[in-house]
Amino acid sequence: MEDQIRSNAEMVVQELRKLSGAELGYTQEGVEWLEGYIERLRNSTEFEDDEIRNKLTSMFGSFLGECIVRQYGGVWTQHEGVWCVAFSDDNMVFPFAKVAKQFENGLDDGISSFFRVIPVLFDGGAGSQPSGSQKPWWKFW
Repeated sequence: MEDQIRSNAEMVVQELRKLSGAELGYTQEGVEWLEGYIERLRNSTEFEDDEIRNKLTSMFGSFLGECIVRQYGGVWTQHEGVWCVAFSDDNMVFPFAKVAKQFENGLDDGISSFFRVIPVLFDGGAGSQPSGSQKPWWKFW
């Protein structure tokens, strides 16, 4: 299943690049672009089809989870039968559920803010910041 998740994530990267015309990848920028795309889908008639919504949730959740793994660490695993990214036995995130929540609730449950807050929520359990970033302003030591 992990191979399928990674394959789905790579398909999303390829489609994001085609749709955006930019070199978006497993980054904050890619997550932000996808968040906007999800909002555009929410406002379309395609979103009303449950089968399409479920497929998109699977694809986009794969991408979001793979962004988390590549930027903050963690591993794909199952918790109580649900796929998630785990940083430890007690620290995990559920990217498929988060994508479904944005589809359901809009930007109030957006994936971009979710992605940015992971190092704050899991201090010590996830990387403290995305690769290549500077320390957050509040870490002055």
